[in-house]
Amino acid sequence: MKKLIFLLTFLTTLFMAVPSFAYTVQKGDTMSEIAKQNGLSLTELAKANPQVKNLDLIYIGQEIHINKSNTPPQKPSRGKRNEHKISGISQSDFDLLARIVRAEAQSEPFEGKVAVASVVLNRVESPKFPNTIKEVIYQRGQFQPVANGQVNKPADQESIKAAQAALSDMRHIAKGSLFFYNPDIATSRWLDSRETTVVIGQHVFKN
Repeated sequence: MKKLIFLLTFLTTLFMAVPSFAYTVQKGDTMSEIAKQNGLSLTELAKANPQVKNLDLIYIGQEIHINKSNTPPQKPSRGKRNEHKISGISQSDFDLLARIVRAEAQSEPFEGKVAVASVVLNRVESPKFPNTIKEVIYQRGQFQPVANGQVNKPADQESIKAAQAALSDMRHIAKGSLFFYNPDIATSRWLDSRETTVVIGQHVFKN
């Protein structure tokens, strides 16, 4: 019994002694600035945060690890980052992203919601589309919920979580897709001829 009490006391002391090495992203932050402020190189910060797949896509409230002593190994990226695109996401852009997810994919599974958010982010990174989340979503004729006003309704919790997932560990679930549609209800068929990347729920995702 004494040994058990000693062990519990030791573990509690050890846990309390471990310092916190996490930084919460604030408005206007970039990974480069976070690295500089904490005496790290951008490479060291990237190694400490393998969950951040794209260093130009971080969002307000995201936890960034700033301890370089025990940084986990990071797999090399297969794709090139587009350096001129997003460096941090404002709260208003994140809210808009979550709202378009709710409007477009409310009845879809969680993975389908994440994929819709990923399509928006893929467009932001693509030279074929505007450079910001707001401009991508409000680009004329692209998203029906913008035309019918559904995008103005508040996002639900699952859509918010899906937007967060698309900005972190599930970033590539849409496999680079730039388009999606429900072929059962679509009135325009021009996407039929484009390459299908993945099908999730009722949505078919296209390049």
